[in-house]
Amino acid sequence: MEDGAPQIIDTYKSISGTSEGLFKDNGSRFIALAYPVETEAEVREIVTSLKKEYHDARHHCYAYRIGWKGELFRANDDGEPSSSAGRPILGQIDSNGLSDILIVVVRYFGGIKLGIPGLIRAYRTSSADAIANAEIVTKTAARRYSLSFGYLEMNDVMKMVKDMGLEQKGQDFGTACRLDLSVRLSAEKDFLERVSKISGCSIIDNETE
Repeated sequence: MEDGAPQIIDTYKSISGTSEGLFKDNGSRFIALAYPVETEAEVREIVTSLKKEYHDARHHCYAYRIGWKGELFRANDDGEPSSSAGRPILGQIDSNGLSDILIVVVRYFGGIKLGIPGLIRAYRTSSADAIANAEIVTKTAARRYSLSFGYLEMNDVMKMVKDMGLEQKGQDFGTACRLDLSVRLSAEKDFLERVSKISGCSIIDNETE
């Protein structure tokens, strides 16, 4: 890294698997279910599945944050008073510095209204319990690159892969060579510079993982 160059932070916290939390108040039960997710399609699938599984519940409120910068997020109250459910759930995700996570809180109504302060406390506490019961892991943000090169460039490309410790995601050594690599964002500049110095090697595709 050049002196004075800003350091790229490419790590963030998430959860390794599903976890559950519970809060009870005046007969109402709040079951918080946390899931690791990477796409909004996964969120929709999980929420739809939980609504079927807990079909007799009054509300299925949720919040999620996705991406190494947490750029995708949403809070849903599912019929509860505005900002009394989804926001407190998202607040717990954010206060713990997490991303790539979905928390759904299933509420079974106990017959007594809790009021907005009571709802906020219930959704916040149940979500906090689910996070406390989860295993927190550190994830690395990376971008997948596909390289195209000839057999004459094979040694130079593989040396770069070894020197940088790049993870191979796929390969095709047919008439021409194709190599799919995962490059962490903090090493991306160095990677692109190295590729540009290998004659006959080009980038044919890339996407953020």
